[in-house]
Amino acid sequence: MTRSSKVYARRRLSILAALTGLIASVALFNSPTATAALPTPVSASTARSYLSTLTVAAENRTGYSRDLFPTWITISGTCNTREWILKRDGSNVVTDSACVAKSGSWYSPYDGATWTSPSDVDIDHLVPLAEAWDSGASKWTTAQRQAFANDVTRPQLLAVTDNVNQSKGDQDPATWMPSRTAYRCTYVRAWVQVKYYYKLSVDSAEKSALQNYLAGC
Repeated sequence: MTRSSKVYARRRLSILAALTGLIASVALFNSPTATAALPTPVSASTARSYLSTLTVAAENRTGYSRDLFPTWITISGTCNTREWILKRDGSNVVTDSACVAKSGSWYSPYDGATWTSPSDVDIDHLVPLAEAWDSGASKWTTAQRQAFANDVTRPQLLAVTDNVNQSKGDQDPATWMPSRTAYRCTYVRAWVQVKYYYKLSVDSAEKSALQNYLAGC
């Protein structure tokens, strides 16, 4: 091989290496796990600070009904809360004139599944409505409960796999956490932020679980 051929070969390998790195970077950037649909919750240190100020109290579900938390309300134009979150959290979402999602792709950070049918996706109340009731929302007005149930500003609403949302039900972090361990830190930071913002209490088992998870964040 001549000297010029060697130089050419080295340059070709260098270009190929650079392209390989670029492709890998693009793939990482576009991966579902890199998508931040949920409003970014407070840092772990801030969450720990917030948690230390929350009232610890036993839960009381007396009088609870989901109907006491009106959902879904109009958020923008013809879009209600569910459709607004589906548009926010999905990719290539196509809607009709009533803002109803007809197609798209939704990545569920709880379990790592991707869905292309809106019917396979639920909108999870990260802090469940029943949990909020147990923790202080029973004393709220209907308007306050409506605001909580449709809050698109705090990290409270998230598009996830429907049966995962159903299996979670009204459980708190003492008894249920996302199966994707990579998302658990985000989940508990968001949980504490929502409870802190709405001045909701925690029970002792819930607080202990949150402390344990936040210690690893």
